[in-house]
Amino acid sequence: MRPGLLRAAACGYRQGQSPAPGTREYFYYIDHRGQLFLDDAKVKNFITCFKDQRFLTFFFERLRPNRSGRYEAAFPYLSPCGRERNYVRCEDRPVVFTRLLSPSTTSTTSTTSTITTGTTGSTAAPQLLSYCGGGERLAVPFEPRRLAFLPENGRLYHPAPARAGGVGLVSSALADEWSPAFEYKGGVGRPPTHFTWRGVRYELDHELVPLLRGDGGGGGGGARGA
Repeated sequence: MRPGLLRAAACGYRQGQSPAPGTREYFYYIDHRGQLFLDDAKVKNFITCFKDQRFLTFFFERLRPNRSGRYEAAFPYLSPCGRERNYVRCEDRPVVFTRLLSPSTTSTTSTTSTITTGTTGSTAAPQLLSYCGGGERLAVPFEPRRLAFLPENGRLYHPAPARAGGVGLVSSALADEWSPAFEYKGGVGRPPTHFTWRGVRYELDHELVPLLRGDGGGGGGGARGA
């Protein structure tokens, strides 16, 4: 029996099952790259993940903690659609930031909020940090000072929509791209203390770390990956 079916059997589900008249249940998995798959897919890669932005936007805008009373331990998140229930587990966090949108790629209505920059006290429209393949449709303002490094797993995190847990994983590709901008004033083995972005040096506030340590994540487990 292939691995996806083994997991389905272990969790006691069948894709498209109907526990009540008119209700259908489906089961999904989000990997560390922010790619969405059917949980029992035999192969999980770029070819087999969902890519349609309209579907991804619809799916992730409805994502929330699973409080349905069904599959809560194995699938900690739920994306309801009418009488269809989409249960979700993830390798780390359900929100994975994969792309920083440049000002030229964002609409004027998407960047109306402002942030205070570094130690200068000036304000500017923030860039948008996009997640899970949704482009501008799935994005939050980039807040450099709130980037958080978790020493336990070596991963980088950023604030995410509250409905999806409030914290998102920064993809390893994006974290590697930003790595030269971090400073480590706390010494060897300590998390970064500062981050320089667009000419502004930010002191990291580390406010997300207690939240990360108090949250078991997405129920997926697994290796870090690249």
